[in-house]
Amino acid sequence: MPITDHQRRWLKKQAHHLKPVVLLGAAGLSDAVLAEVELALEHHELIKVKVPGGDHDERDAIVDAIAERTNADLVQRIGNTASYFRANPERRERILLPL
Repeated sequence: MPITDHQRRWLKKQAHHLKPVVLLGAAGLSDAVLAEVELALEHHELIKVKVPGGDHDERDAIVDAIAERTNADLVQRIGNTASYFRANPERRERILLPL
């Protein structure tokens, strides 16, 4: 279920103070990086990922590919940092989105 605009604004506030938990290197997006993003989303639900600062179009493609391949919602992208959210119903302390 995609998140609403109201939920996206709320998640932006929650993600503001977070530090990036996954940092992509010069090699870009690999299966190992995607596995780390998957693991971080399972554990935290709301994460930040820092992508390499190169070509603007390439950064956009990487940010979109992460969202698509992990089935996560892109909350926000500012510069080289993107925030993602994916609910984990099995997590004990879930992030409860506003309606």
